[in-house]
Amino acid sequence: MKILVPVKRVVDANVKVRVKPDQSGVELANVKMSMNPFDEISVEEAVRLKEKGVATEVVVVSVGPAQAQETLRTALAMGADRGILVTTDGPTESLAVAKLLAKIVAEEAPGLVILGKQAIDDDANQTGQMLAALLGWGQGTFASKVEPTADTVSVTREIDGGLETVELKLPAVVTTDLRLNEPRYASLPNIMKAKAKPIANKTPADYGVDVTPRLTTLKVTEPPKRSAGIKVKTVDELIEKLKNSGVIA
Repeated sequence: MKILVPVKRVVDANVKVRVKPDQSGVELANVKMSMNPFDEISVEEAVRLKEKGVATEVVVVSVGPAQAQETLRTALAMGADRGILVTTDGPTESLAVAKLLAKIVAEEAPGLVILGKQAIDDDANQTGQMLAALLGWGQGTFASKVEPTADTVSVTREIDGGLETVELKLPAVVTTDLRLNEPRYASLPNIMKAKAKPIANKTPADYGVDVTPRLTTLKVTEPPKRSAGIKVKTVDELIEKLKNSGVIA
């Protein structure tokens, strides 16, 4: 079985995001970029399935700027076999990405698509669901455990009330949650080997997909700063403060 893993290049999770002075977006110049953490988990899970003999090939795909090739190389160093880069100028919305992935799925014919449940830059949490809808495939979202068999995949997913296990017919789409696994660090030999692994360069035009954004960002602002707390001496004083602030009636 072939596994397709979409990955996204985002601002590193450890970087403090700053808004541009003109409030048109966040500052990306000279900012460390890395693979979306949820996508790292997806790559790790796909590689583990290959090591178990469940998968025969792991293909990673990224939609974004030319620099996203670095993100693909990271995935290849983790153990993926080859990559596909769909180069776009500017941000690409979830629906456009899902349409591109649907076209790639039609070409690659994977038995399973594993991707992060959301990206930490837009927190949209929609690409996986949109892809499943476009393909007409079953979907298992927020996966904390994935157990494929010959014809099905069992997905334990995290819900508000605890855990839910669903069984999907293959092919299927699975989106990963944080507790699925702990991604490995790529070793130096694997990083060197990754440089020789193939990456196919494509454009949206190659797939006949229009990626023109449908939404316009009007303004991006930082959250308001929290005001300093105060100390009270008695419960009565606390209640009076809460009443005056409108917290309680």
